[in-house]
Amino acid sequence: MIPLLSQPFLFLRHGRTAVNAANRIGGATDDPLDPTGLGQAEAAARLLAGRPLAAIWHSPLARAAQTAAAVARVTGAPLVPLPGLAERNWGAWEGQDRAILIRDATPPGGEGPQAFRARIRCALARIVPPLPVLIVAHSGTAREIHAALTDAPFRRLGNAEAVEWRQDRDCRWICTKLSSAL
Repeated sequence: MIPLLSQPFLFLRHGRTAVNAANRIGGATDDPLDPTGLGQAEAAARLLAGRPLAAIWHSPLARAAQTAAAVARVTGAPLVPLPGLAERNWGAWEGQDRAILIRDATPPGGEGPQAFRARIRCALARIVPPLPVLIVAHSGTAREIHAALTDAPFRRLGNAEAVEWRQDRDCRWICTKLSSAL
């Protein structure tokens, strides 16, 4: 059993980067937040300030780490970097226009979809109590969490968008948007 899945948890996509603003593939490239992204991270932190958080588990990539740090400053929750939460490595496609992205393909020098899915699921299994937690990561990470929990259609999260995952009375996972700090 994955301890994380014993109760509701929060997910926050990182704030905007220059690559996001240009609609390019960021992937494993370690880009920091741009000025808009820094503001988004602060807005998301204010939104999450009243929520009880035992820990903030985050991707070690700068954009996610900066976003997580903004939330930690407001909530006091400890930061726990988890490399397995990092965005998919898109290899030769990184920095290219998002229009070329083919999710079911393995780009030259990149990570295949099955390997990425396995890495994310392994990372989720490493998130241990105390709970509840906030996960701060990437749109690809959010997509894989979504695929692991529900068959519902996936909607890509905006930068600094927070959602809550919880089970309904029939034990189905439901994802509810908390904010869009755009």
